[in-house]
Amino acid sequence: MTISQESAVDRAVDRMAQLAAELPAADGVAVFNAMYLTVTRLVRDHLADEYFTDPAAMAELDAVFAGRYLAAVDEDRAGRRPAACWRPLFELRGAPGVHPLQFALAGMNAHIENDLPLSVLDTCRRTGCDPGRLADDYLRINTLLAQVEAEVRAALLPAPAELSAADPLLHVLGVWSIDRARDAAWASVLALWELRRLPPAARLAAEALSGSVGMVSRALLVPLGPN
Repeated sequence: MTISQESAVDRAVDRMAQLAAELPAADGVAVFNAMYLTVTRLVRDHLADEYFTDPAAMAELDAVFAGRYLAAVDEDRAGRRPAACWRPLFELRGAPGVHPLQFALAGMNAHIENDLPLSVLDTCRRTGCDPGRLADDYLRINTLLAQVEAEVRAALLPAPAELSAADPLLHVLGVWSIDRARDAAWASVLALWELRRLPPAARLAAEALSGSVGMVSRALLVPLGPN
């Protein structure tokens, strides 16, 4: 891993840490940001311990991946609409009746199902490789994502005694699975890779992906009751 790659990952961590200090704890973006900061720190720590087969490519991917989320933050702060996949989280970040876990999952949905495949493709273009070369390390990153997602669910989900099988929160959470999300993201990688020589078709497919991911995020953020 080069100094520039390491610095890019460190800058992403620093930016997310700054956001964590600035945003109110109840802000829906803050909830996702805290979770993603944990993931990015984990990836950064594993870049130097032989966890990844190609740490240089993974550093590139991690920086590009984080950059897509941070670009959505910057778009929102500038008064512009972020990409369609991110709009529900930014538009509903203060909505009453939305449980913090819903914000975390809506952010993960946008970032994994839309940003991750686009970031894999960007990394392939930058490093001159095809997606197959990144497949094993892609699964390793997904293991870290799943680890943090499970920790977030455990931390934010009410105690079993406070829930019933009919609780609407459980029904909303059942809509989304990190395993299905990462499998869908890899399918998008392969589909968009095949379209790389047809830029108009690739662009339309990417726009459709962002829109459909945004619809799922909006469903995840349905208000469940008064806060």
